[in-house]
Amino acid sequence: MIGQQHHESGAHFAFTDRWGGVSAAPYDQLNLGGAVGDDPQAVRDNRALAARGLGLDPGAVVWMNQVHGKDVAVVEGPWRTDDIPSVDAVVTARRGLALAVLTADCTPVLLADPVAGIVGAAHAGRPGLVAGVAPAAVEAMVRLGARADRIVAYTGPAVCGRCYEVPGDLREKVTAAVPQAWSTTSWGTPAVDIAAGLTAQLAAAGVQIREHSHICTLESADHFSYRRDRTTGRLASYVWLDG
Repeated sequence: MIGQQHHESGAHFAFTDRWGGVSAAPYDQLNLGGAVGDDPQAVRDNRALAARGLGLDPGAVVWMNQVHGKDVAVVEGPWRTDDIPSVDAVVTARRGLALAVLTADCTPVLLADPVAGIVGAAHAGRPGLVAGVAPAAVEAMVRLGARADRIVAYTGPAVCGRCYEVPGDLREKVTAAVPQAWSTTSWGTPAVDIAAGLTAQLAAAGVQIREHSHICTLESADHFSYRRDRTTGRLASYVWLDG
């Protein structure tokens, strides 16, 4: 259920795989996305299972309506179900409040300054990389009192640069904005490497990524992949500070 967990001086970073939930195929099993066509009750049950597996109160998890942009919301508590904002990053100074990112090939970015007690989470696909959603999350954390050189970052399971095939003109557009994202697939066609681009952006912001996930969602049968399956579930990545 919980594929990876990391701890940094009171900060927690966790990433799910697709197993241990109640959703039926093609969302089997631990689909955590509420806008992919799955049974809403199954999603609620899965979110509760995942939260409790992490020792979290399911009601103390903040979700987003992700739209592939760069807007960031500062949060002090969970949203009402009918009031979830359309953003691609959230930051908070509230301990014990978990921030969640949904993905199925995009790269989840989890950030924490444990000294300042501030965490952030960002959803970075190709549009978000170009727009600069991860640096925008860092800037929002700094405005709350974090310090960039203290922020630790982890990225979760995502499609890798050797599998993320794109048309050549699209690679040119992406790399005009983020040159480090230039890549080629393992079969020799144009590709983009979102994780490499994010590493460069965060380094420019003064943040070093502590660890990139080694898991490529397109290659892993244990993870959801939109590019592979189209109709499928969503993984979740969580960051929070001890209360």
